[in-house]
Amino acid sequence: MHQVLFKRLPGNEDMQLPRKMSELAAGFDVHAAVDEPVTLSPGERKLIPTGFSMAMPAELEAQIRPRSGLAFKHGITCLNSPGTIDADYRGEVKVLLINLGQEPFTIERGERIAQMLFQVVPQIAISEVDQLPDTVRGAGGFGHTGT
Repeated sequence: MHQVLFKRLPGNEDMQLPRKMSELAAGFDVHAAVDEPVTLSPGERKLIPTGFSMAMPAELEAQIRPRSGLAFKHGITCLNSPGTIDADYRGEVKVLLINLGQEPFTIERGERIAQMLFQVVPQIAISEVDQLPDTVRGAGGFGHTGT
């Protein structure tokens, strides 16, 4: 098991830390730590604070992803999704939301706005070569195997 340390930032003592909403949930729900309601007009994007920072082991990354209910019901989703939080980042976690719906959407303090998943990051060794091994696919790109 990996231990992740969370720190509530000043003025956010009332905020819930990320938490799983069911026993087998993959993601931890993240809450909006806005000081006052924030309205996203259709097509508008805003960076929403969460009120916490964290420290995780070097072998982990955190990914910020949309909540399916907000996306389906209101068209609210995360840009740059999944957004990566690196293990060495210690600033406040923020969520970049956009309103792809047709109506304004208001975000209230404490509202669940995204989910955060933790993933193990493999250690990779990069080697430069003059030629790559052949495969059946080769350089075939978009749509090369049919529709």
